[in-house]
Amino acid sequence: MKKINKVKIKINGKNRLIDPKMSLKTLLSLEKVPIEKVAVELNQNIIDKKKINQIKLKAKDKLEIVHFIGGG
Repeated sequence: MKKINKVKIKINGKNRLIDPKMSLKTLLSLEKVPIEKVAVELNQNIIDKKKINQIKLKAKDKLEIVHFIGGG
């Protein structure tokens, strides 16, 4: 039986173990993050939402997910 390794990343300052090379889109889907209502930063770079399916996460990546809040 083959053991599946996990890699550690940070999401909004909290450690999380994920499958190696998981796509950013898959992670956001698993976390039930509404893509159209958030801004995503990966390693201090804002991510173009059109490219989230192409981005593969790796060990020590740092994600910040910011939800938009209306007000006035």
